[in-house]
Amino acid sequence: MVAMQAPSDVSGAALPDYRTQPRAFLQALFHTAVRSAQPLQGMRAWLPEPPRGRTLVLGAGKAGGSMAQALEALCPPEAPLSGLVVTRYGHVPPRPDGLVQRIEVVEAAHPVPDAAGMAAAERMLALTAGLTADDLVLCLVSGGGSSLLTLPADGLTLADKQRINRALLESGASIGEMNCVRKHLSRIKGGRLAAACAPARVVTLTISDVPGDDPSVIASGPTVPDATTCADALEILARYRIDVPPPVRQALQSGALETPKPKDGAFAGHSVHLVATPWQALEAAAAMARGAGLAAYILSDEMEGESREVGRVHAALARGVALRGQPFERPCVILSGGETTVTVRPRREGAAPGRGGRAGEFCLGLAQALQGMDGVWALAADTDGIDGIEDNAGALVTPDTLARAAAAQLRLADHLDRHDAYGYFEALGDLVITGPTHTNVNDFRVLLVL
Repeated sequence: MVAMQAPSDVSGAALPDYRTQPRAFLQALFHTAVRSAQPLQGMRAWLPEPPRGRTLVLGAGKAGGSMAQALEALCPPEAPLSGLVVTRYGHVPPRPDGLVQRIEVVEAAHPVPDAAGMAAAERMLALTAGLTADDLVLCLVSGGGSSLLTLPADGLTLADKQRINRALLESGASIGEMNCVRKHLSRIKGGRLAAACAPARVVTLTISDVPGDDPSVIASGPTVPDATTCADALEILARYRIDVPPPVRQALQSGALETPKPKDGAFAGHSVHLVATPWQALEAAAAMARGAGLAAYILSDEMEGESREVGRVHAALARGVALRGQPFERPCVILSGGETTVTVRPRREGAAPGRGGRAGEFCLGLAQALQGMDGVWALAADTDGIDGIEDNAGALVTPDTLARAAAAQLRLADHLDRHDAYGYFEALGDLVITGPTHTNVNDFRVLLVL
């Protein structure tokens, strides 16, 4: 198992030599990407002038705790700052010495919502009561907020939302599709939180974890208008065969659950600023690789699709570079980001349940397609430090992955069939373990071709 320090603890030691320490080199690139997405530096440029009235801070996401602490550090101690932020269990960073807490941070479940998240959402809506045009609402939004900020629409129970959420997660739906449904089945997402803040001005500071950096998709856009419709949500539910209670279906069909739209006057004077993005993280890693004398290529920060298939495509590219020097000359690193999906297939009778997430499944598909190609090393990890619901961020693939697996009597096809990347790479000692990183710019993938 690959134990790694949290990015905030990295001491700035010399970069490992990619020729003699390829595993450590890939880990260093991942750390660099994650460090670039920490909120303290990115938030500084976007803080608005203090209002005549009070400043209320509301927020949700896996980076919520670190964003709240960054705001407390950046705002003058005398500034009237208060509010509530919800983050995932275990994702509140240690508080720096001397930093006075002015924003309450609570924890809730992710990726399937729980009662703690619902209670936090109810409290946030209550905090918006009595706001005036002289007040400012600072909203701190990051990936994971869709599950953490849950407030079911009328006719839905928390159990309904949990069931629908699980079904969406296992369906293979894209993040945009999932969040379209989530917005229309919520009383706080899809711009409804911002509408509740009227007539106060709302400034949203967000860390993007979605392809394209669309603020209306990040955490299901609680503070921005929504261009999707009830009809879109119904079509997605039908496509993935996900049931909702009949009264809710009728409310979607009638448009009663429609979200605030872009021309809604409730959003006048509001602003949204991207604090950190997947592209910035990939660029930071690419710059470090170039500094080590390697060519570095970023394929895209918007890759979607089945994780194992994306892994196979990356393997085909790496093989072309290794065998023919096309389309890139070696040695080089190849980077990509985005948000892939895993469609959970029925387990065959008697098969053990699998464990793992998107990054691990990518690595299984990659290793299977590489077939032990010499000189190709890879790391795939989620930048929040958690791949799915496990304790690893991702995994490593090496030229001898398949050989070591065969010696340990591990069948890759069996693990892939059961979505058991965790079991496969744990047995090889190739899990990447970071713990929560306190940010989230989604998938990070890097291939080193020597």
